[in-house]
Amino acid sequence: MAEGDDGRGGARVPAGAGERIGLGLALRRQHAALLPELRRAFDDLAASGAFVLGPPVAALEEALGARVGAHAVAVHSGTDALLIALRALDVGLGDEVILPAFSFFATVEAVLLLGATPVLVDVEPRTLLVDARAVAERIAPRTRAVIPVHLYGQCAPVEALEDAVAEARRAGRVGDRGVALVEDMAQALDATRGGRPAGSLGDLAALSFYPTKNLGALGDGGMLFARRPEDAARARRLRDHGSSRKYQHEEIGWNSRLDSLQAAFLLAKLAHLDEWTARRRAIAARYDAGLAGLRLALPATDPANRHVYHVYTVRTPLRDGLREHLSGLGIETGIHYPLGLHRQGPVTPFVRDPNAFPHTDRAAREALSLPIFPEITDDEVERVIRAVRAFRPLEGP
Repeated sequence: MAEGDDGRGGARVPAGAGERIGLGLALRRQHAALLPELRRAFDDLAASGAFVLGPPVAALEEALGARVGAHAVAVHSGTDALLIALRALDVGLGDEVILPAFSFFATVEAVLLLGATPVLVDVEPRTLLVDARAVAERIAPRTRAVIPVHLYGQCAPVEALEDAVAEARRAGRVGDRGVALVEDMAQALDATRGGRPAGSLGDLAALSFYPTKNLGALGDGGMLFARRPEDAARARRLRDHGSSRKYQHEEIGWNSRLDSLQAAFLLAKLAHLDEWTARRRAIAARYDAGLAGLRLALPATDPANRHVYHVYTVRTPLRDGLREHLSGLGIETGIHYPLGLHRQGPVTPFVRDPNAFPHTDRAAREALSLPIFPEITDDEVERVIRAVRAFRPLEGP
């Protein structure tokens, strides 16, 4: 999950190189094009006065629930969506949650906030998705959930995780409450696996509307998806102080309601999501073709997946030099992520061997995200390609 990382740099653009290409440019262009729609959404809401859990929130839940094929509950952020999803399963002290070491900190943060124990596993070396075989080895009677992270815009191998849980159950290694799958789909709205949408693959799922996401708010926001209506009902209580009726509180919850204004903005943007997704996939294909033949690992897509390219991440041992080179040419890049979760301070007490995650450590040293957003022009994509190819150390076999 990457709710807060925009990868902005500060180098000047050389004379004649054109406008600096980065996420700041992406947001300016998108919002400039949508300004009449966003203003209309604001005016309508201001006139209605329904600022908290108003009609736009219910409309957004209905639209995205239908799109994903699950019950939808709007919350304040993607992090809250993950936290509330786990709490809806009664994850807490004494429970273990298995998750990949290569993700944004919020994935493990939700586990820690509930007092549960994170159990980290490494990722597959090509896709950087969670290694299902490693998950199978770590399932134990205290395991309550597995969090498959749909990294960069493609789905984790959920069916292999389901098989691992089923095998552990047959072997008597699963507790009485079972093991739930909670998708971290912060980066993967509209991604599919085997034709099934992200958000419908597990028991619950968490989506982020951070402004730089494929569908981004003009502030924080998130959505929880649930397969079972009873989990969605509990999530609705938890997001509103544990209350399903005003001034009656069945349990302790949070104030995690999505603002009606953000929901209105997201509804305006949702109408454009299909074209934005198609554009991201076209840009990725252009990068794939233009960067072929370099000493550069391009994004690997699992054949079962439809990738939506929240980010386009290449890998090279020369990452830092390439990043500096591109910055000097007015091209901003991101690093998703410079540290594995096993090397984050709050997590280290739960890690038995910090050297047991070689693929995560290598990705943290080598991963570099190139500019990809629907409003980037074809000429700008070619400019990025030329700039990467001009980095001489990448030439050769």
